Amino acid sequence: MRAALGVPVRRDAVETLVGFARTVRAAGVAADPQRVRTFLTAAAELGADQRYGVYWAGRLALCSAPDELPRYEAAFTAYFGCEQAPPGRRRPSVDVERAVGLPGPDEPREQDAPDGEPRVAAADRTEILRRRDIAGLDPAARAELRRLLALLRPAAPTRRTRRRRPARHGRLDRTRTVRAALRTGEFARLRHTERTVRPRRLVLLLDVSGSMAPYADALLRFGHAAARRRRGAEVFTVGTRLTRISRELGHFDPDRALAAASAVVPDFSGGTRLGDQLHAFLTHWGRRGVARGAVVVIASDGWERGDPEPLAVAMARLHRLAHRVIWVNPHVARDGYQPLAAGMAAALPYVDHFVAGHSLAALEELCALLVDERRTG
Repeated sequence: MRAALGVPVRRDAVETLVGFARTVRAAGVAADPQRVRTFLTAAAELGADQRYGVYWAGRLALCSAPDELPRYEAAFTAYFGCEQAPPGRRRPSVDVERAVGLPGPDEPREQDAPDGEPRVAAADRTEILRRRDIAGLDPAARAELRRLLALLRPAAPTRRTRRRRPARHGRLDRTRTVRAALRTGEFARLRHTERTVRPRRLVLLLDVSGSMAPYADALLRFGHAAARRRRGAEVFTVGTRLTRISRELGHFDPDRALAAASAVVPDFSGGTRLGDQLHAFLTHWGRRGVARGAVVVIASDGWERGDPEPLAVAMARLHRLAHRVIWVNPHVARDGYQPLAAGMAAALPYVDHFVAGHSLAALEELCALLVDERRTG
């Protein structure tokens, strides 16, 4: 395979670099498709098999603001298994975690590559584990997965409000224009205004029933990333009852946050009454405007112990209130999957996006979907 400037790049190297770009984007860096293409071209020029080349190609091509540099460096060190950024640069201000798939302290390690070469094997193992089903991971891999989940930055799209602010272009601000003219004695410049922009609310409803137990920890950590870094995000657990855990997940440390959430959620690994709990959410929280105009994410396999008809009614009401409804079902990625569960079949007509959430890569794609207004259906 060749990059845009005709420099040859191995196919496996391209897959590794694209996986790194996805990790960087999930960490909160504005790595859009155009920047990724520029990154691949720059890496081919600077040396896709050189740690310095990959680092500087990504830093220059993928980052668009100074506050993204610590996130980029943390993602680089985690993904490629480096202990620090290339010499000459200070260490990132955030904690650097070991990449998924790297051997633990008691496991055999490959001999370190010569200075200047990236640990491609470690990155390849990271890429493999990014796509493995969370339910099938062993305890060591789960521990590494938790570290990379902490890098995720779930966000919601923005919306224009009714408030307005001064701007160079936009609607003519007659009041400010006239006041400026009265002060100077002449109409020297027209004043304009534009509507302010603010992020939409992000609401997560996470199924913690027995059938979702293999994925509950990862989904709760995804919820922690949203609650910790997204002001106004709301997180609820659903099972046999509805529990709000936004406050508990606000703790900076993921393990302490999940421990606090576990203490207030009484129905872990129990049954599922999606219809009743969604109705309770709309009754107690929908009236307060939590769901109105929000991006609502429901993470569940769709198993419903009760009558699915109330779930369909609640989903129809939620679809009218919310800006978008995204349903995350870990079983979507399985070959031959069909939404035959009664609850899933009842809810599906009122879902805007039906996606998988079975792996780290799937959760990274969910992060991108949350802010991408162009993707529908």
